[in-house]
Amino acid sequence: MSGNESRLTAISQITNREKIAVKTPESLDKIWATDVFNLETMEQALNKSAFKAVKQTVQTGAPLAPAVADVVAAAMKSWALSKGVKFFSHLFYPMTNITAEKHDGFIVTNSEGNAITEFSGSLLIKGEPDGSSFPNGSLRMTNAARGYTAWDPTSPAFIMHTENGSTLMIPSVFMSWTGEALDKKIPLLRSNAAMDKAARKVLSLMGEEEIAPLSSSCGAEQEYFLIDINFANARPDLLLAGRTLFGASPAKGQQFDDHYFGAIPERVQIFMQDFEDQLYRLGIPAKTHHNEVAPGQFEIAPYYESANIAADHQQLMMTLMKSTAKKHGFMCLLHEKPFAGVNGSGKHVNWSVGNATQGNLLDPGSTPHDNLNFLLFCGAVIRGVNKYGPLMRAVIASASNDHRLGANEAPPAILSVYLGDQLEKVFQDIKDGNIASSKQGGEMDLGLSQILKFERDPGDRNRTSPFAFTGNRFEFRAVGSSQSVSGPLVAMNTILADSLDWIAEKLESELAKTESRTTAVLAVLKTLMEENGNVVFGGDGYSAEWHRMAVEERGLKNLPTSADALPYLRDESIRELFKRTNVFSPVELESRFEVYAEQYILSIEVEAKLVIEMAKTMIYPAATQYLGELSMTCSGMSDLGIEMDNSIASSIANETNAMIAAVAELSKAITKHDFDSIEAHMNYCANDIHTLMDKVRAHVDALETEVADDLWPLPKYREMLFIK
Repeated sequence: MSGNESRLTAISQITNREKIAVKTPESLDKIWATDVFNLETMEQALNKSAFKAVKQTVQTGAPLAPAVADVVAAAMKSWALSKGVKFFSHLFYPMTNITAEKHDGFIVTNSEGNAITEFSGSLLIKGEPDGSSFPNGSLRMTNAARGYTAWDPTSPAFIMHTENGSTLMIPSVFMSWTGEALDKKIPLLRSNAAMDKAARKVLSLMGEEEIAPLSSSCGAEQEYFLIDINFANARPDLLLAGRTLFGASPAKGQQFDDHYFGAIPERVQIFMQDFEDQLYRLGIPAKTHHNEVAPGQFEIAPYYESANIAADHQQLMMTLMKSTAKKHGFMCLLHEKPFAGVNGSGKHVNWSVGNATQGNLLDPGSTPHDNLNFLLFCGAVIRGVNKYGPLMRAVIASASNDHRLGANEAPPAILSVYLGDQLEKVFQDIKDGNIASSKQGGEMDLGLSQILKFERDPGDRNRTSPFAFTGNRFEFRAVGSSQSVSGPLVAMNTILADSLDWIAEKLESELAKTESRTTAVLAVLKTLMEENGNVVFGGDGYSAEWHRMAVEERGLKNLPTSADALPYLRDESIRELFKRTNVFSPVELESRFEVYAEQYILSIEVEAKLVIEMAKTMIYPAATQYLGELSMTCSGMSDLGIEMDNSIASSIANETNAMIAAVAELSKAITKHDFDSIEAHMNYCANDIHTLMDKVRAHVDALETEVADDLWPLPKYREMLFIK
């Protein structure tokens, strides 16, 4: 395989690179959570009264006394110092999907000038980073720089080790001086509190007397690409935009389905082992890894945890993936569509709700038609998705995820609920007033004596559904791979809380008419399904017929771009939803719209500038150089009396001229800034700018298939996806 100098160098460095030594894996029991200041560690480090208070806070959310915080801080410092730590940091998650940290030393000097270590309860409880550079969506004036971080005791502190030292990381919330939420964690904690409050009302009406605090749980399946860093460094688009803005499809892509669940490449396996050992030390329960559909694409999935912990762990996982990949000579791509024409990357968020006394309230058991608590909670989810589908679409909106949604490997942008044959029949029977026993899955018998028989699930899975019930949880499949899970979790918790409040009101009214809870529950659910059953769909979500039916017959929204979806954060019904549940104040919600809209616009503007620069400075020189060589060859042959076919030269000249003309159009288009509203600006980016970028790309990708390979300046798909 040939290539220009940078490509040849990259290929040579990859194929001749020294292998990273494979460490002997340490046993899980020796490394699990060794770098986490969790309850087990605290039980050894704290006195009994302090530990009891912290445990109660962690398990029930009870407030922690400042005196206890002093005890915890002293123990946390001693534990961290024993592991060689010199710095600590409040870790927080601003509205940018990133993880933010400001490191402070334990060091202070005394009156004699000697260095001593100090870490008080007040330092643990509150930090004060300069928050002026984080987007705030007009929550603060330009001159207002103060921001506070505050310790979240329900998420354990941990130690992050790097080659340059170790830091004690303290999961925290981030707020303005005036108290507005500037982060992802505060709304998540509020949404869980709203859901807990509403769920308790319903469970009490159902006769439950002992009700432990309820929490949502999350297990997020993370998809990602790995490409060699040498290729990435030769691609300005990957370095700055996270995706390839140009690139012709290779002859072989994923059409043979030979990568999915195939043998993991040795170099990738070594990376995975290193990465997962770090996760285990941090108490992150990585459970599954495998090859994904596209060449160069992989997936890792953790076990389920409470939503707040899972969100923190997800952010940490993305950080570690990138740093560990770099150590192994890879770039980890979390963009939802880094390569055109092959599978994009999602982050399927598996979500359920439960507690220590009632268990998982989204587990139907073997007889879901008799499980009234399950039917109520599942019905609440159905109602929530139907009423607030645009909100669900808005919380997964980004310029990068727009490339993936609705394509042939991702769910459509129309929010619907898949229940499976068994549950769909149960809820349809309730709607029809004809509740009966639910069908079972039946026994799987292959007629082979050596294969043990087993009970199959009562329904198949639906890979085309954006929001699917998968046995004892819902799977939000439309979430993008680079996104924080907090936004989707906030939305799911909040719409559930709203629906449970509605159910509690209706159930209370029905119980006043009858002594039978079953009769009351079925009456409530019948009304619920009559009003919201149109969102339940078990067919092919990719089909044109579903898109027509969903919009025209069922009244569901089709919001293909972020420009279509994000304005719903300003919708009065959604504003009232968050205000009523105390998850977002109106100004906090407005700030989210402004921040996410700005990020959408900026992302597309960066890509447009890269398209112009790369087309002018990399593609045009390669094309014209090849044209010059062809011209000289044809001229020389003509002197010898040999007439050469010049169709290739003509084609390259035409494509080059068309590319430059398209670049000129794009260059002019990005100078426009006189928009009536931010919505108009987003629509301009989604339609005009994107169309022109695609126009330039079409010509560049055509040139890639005709310009001599040794002159092409960018690593090609066949190299990036298949050379490891």
